[in-house]
Amino acid sequence: MGSEREMINLNPLSPGSRRENTININHYATKKSVAESMLDVALFMANATQLKAVLEQGPSFQYYATLIALISVSLFFQTAIGILLIVVARMNLNDVTKQQRLDMLNNVATALIFITVIVNIFITAFGVQKTGILYGRRLY
Repeated sequence: MGSEREMINLNPLSPGSRRENTININHYATKKSVAESMLDVALFMANATQLKAVLEQGPSFQYYATLIALISVSLFFQTAIGILLIVVARMNLNDVTKQQRLDMLNNVATALIFITVIVNIFITAFGVQKTGILYGRRLY
């Protein structure tokens, strides 16, 4: 369990129930980073699947080069975000000397996430056409 300095009492008016009303800020930040990393992995897998579909379409696909570039940029940013989140999760938020750096890294990660979302909106807009035996067939 963390030291007294790492704990924050959420209800200072009831000192007798300190154990129930305290949180470890460092653990909270680590859990938040892990959750963000899981979402990053899910998006990474979706982009990898989209990249596979575009490569299967081949260069004859109208937006082939555009989608390859956008998906590659998205995968690059997601890798950078993942590394940043690992660095942030491993640093002690309660160490005052590291707080400014952590804040800067968190802001960079947030900006990269925003850019990645915008890039993925364009990936979705250009889309990947369906392939396979049922493509082009009408089902009644």
